Amino acid sequence: MNWLQPRLHLKVSQKQILTPGLVQMVSVLALNRLELREMINQEMVANPVLEEVGDDGLASESYTEETFVKAETEKVPETEAPNPFDEFDFGSFFSQYLDTGGEYTHHEHEEIERPSFDRFLSSPQNLAAHLEWQLRVSICSETVREIAESIIGNLDEDGYLTATFEEIASAANYSMDDVEEALAVVQEFDPIGVAARDLRECLLLQLKAFDPGNTLAQQIVSDHLKSLQNNQHKEIARALNRPIELVKRAVEVIKKLDPRPGLRYNKTEARLVEPDVYFRKVDDEWQVFMNEDELPQLRLSPVYRRLLARDAADRDVRNYVKERFSAAIQLIKNIEQRKHTIVKVCQSIIRRQRDFFDYGMDHIKPMMIKEVAEEVGVHPSTVSRAVSSKYAHTPQGVYELRFFFSESVNGPEGGNISLMTLKRRVKKMIEEEDTVHPLTDEQIAKRLEEEGVRVTRRTVAKYREDLRIPSTHQRRVKS
Repeated sequence: MNWLQPRLHLKVSQKQILTPGLVQMVSVLALNRLELREMINQEMVANPVLEEVGDDGLASESYTEETFVKAETEKVPETEAPNPFDEFDFGSFFSQYLDTGGEYTHHEHEEIERPSFDRFLSSPQNLAAHLEWQLRVSICSETVREIAESIIGNLDEDGYLTATFEEIASAANYSMDDVEEALAVVQEFDPIGVAARDLRECLLLQLKAFDPGNTLAQQIVSDHLKSLQNNQHKEIARALNRPIELVKRAVEVIKKLDPRPGLRYNKTEARLVEPDVYFRKVDDEWQVFMNEDELPQLRLSPVYRRLLARDAADRDVRNYVKERFSAAIQLIKNIEQRKHTIVKVCQSIIRRQRDFFDYGMDHIKPMMIKEVAEEVGVHPSTVSRAVSSKYAHTPQGVYELRFFFSESVNGPEGGNISLMTLKRRVKKMIEEEDTVHPLTDEQIAKRLEEEGVRVTRRTVAKYREDLRIPSTHQRRVKS
């Protein structure tokens, strides 16, 4: 039964382990400028060893492991300099940084949390809040008010009702008459057209409120909405037995209506964008510059470094300071590595997209992340993180770094053309077309082939849909 006895087996294997430092490096690389600034400020609060270089312009300490070695090996005779531990209050140090849980507390350091000034600033009101305010000042029965609240809660961002009468009524055994009354109440609120069940009802609500005497416009929306969407003005005039001029005049009124009335109250706030890099031409050469304005420049605290050079330090304090030094050095290294990687990637972008910087959008070239990664000497995921959510200021405007990466399409003489450029060509052709006889997808494909770009009709249709351009039939304007 020897096989039941325990035995030792040696096995050699390789494993890839993500150390905390490597995890932080990956995280820092993915941050944009605003996020990095916030992260640095948080780290300075959490780590007392980190300091911001002040206006005195003092140079930073050496951010290498030698800092520890030097600090550990330095032995300063007691007679050469006063004890550095006399420079600060240990009670404050322990209560603030080590959180010993003892009774020692400096009340003069306590800060009372006060409401942020931002709380006193008005914030934009969304559609639901805007409608609920109007409901509160409306006169109606309690049942109708409850149903109206349910209707408001079932509106999409455009202001359309997404629930059926049956669903609303079954929620609390409401009668259909009460549901209809509640809907009528909400549909009288601002913005006019809200709580409609479809586009036809939305437009009719607005016409009846803004232009109640325009029965022709109401009739067009009510009975000929599909023909209206296809610009079939002659067909509408023929069906209604009305002059084409009157139909066109009514159509102009309809065009001024808002098909998405709720959107004005549901607009997302614009995101603040600050360029992470600048592309500038210096001596006829394009160069990349990191935007480091208002970005804290870090250094290691000389006071805490002197603590490591003393034998008198308490062991717990000494270990804590060593741990904080290690974290501080790792953070500073990762920030520098982030800068180095982004600059390298941007230099590769400049070499590949020089024509874009010189001549504009129509000269952007196809560029893949894998190609840049091979040139820089990093993994493609590193390039992806380096360009994620980061913006560049260029002579052509501010663009996200991802903008410069685009797949290629077969172009003139077997060369490659950027997919972005090809879509711009399709859009330009449509913008310059005869609206009475708009181009078909097949005609656009033939024109591109004449320019040396071979694409199918279905591919053109896909590009057109990506650009949110209507079909040929929908673009046609009847004379």
